Amino acid sequence: MYQPVSSGSDGDVRYANLDERKRKRMISNRESARRSRMRKQQHLGDLLNQVSKLQAENSQFVAKINSASQMYVKVESENNVLRAQLMELTDRLNSLNSLLRVMENVSGLNADVEELPDALLEPWQSPCPVQLPVMTNTADMFQF
Repeated sequence: MYQPVSSGSDGDVRYANLDERKRKRMISNRESARRSRMRKQQHLGDLLNQVSKLQAENSQFVAKINSASQMYVKVESENNVLRAQLMELTDRLNSLNSLLRVMENVSGLNADVEELPDALLEPWQSPCPVQLPVMTNTADMFQF
């Protein structure tokens, strides 16, 4: 068999040092790769926890939005009922005022029939609208 020519024990030490350095480098690389895999696994776990928290938050927001939407529909419905009642009462008042005018003309008595002020019929056009309190914390808007 072929044996490498070496100058005594000096060559064996060089190969031994080279093999030892190679072995240490392999061990170091394996350890580094293991740490890298552990960091990657930890990062993945952190991301999965974050996804769970964000999904829970999202569900809470959806529930709050649905609740606010339901409240809006309820208030809108009540508002429509009140508008209809206002129109009905306005018509009744106008009819009564007309009747009083007719009676005033027939009897000759003064009934002092006053017209319904526009501010009462259209409060949004009132010169001094009612001031509603301003909420200082917008987060309070979604507290039900």
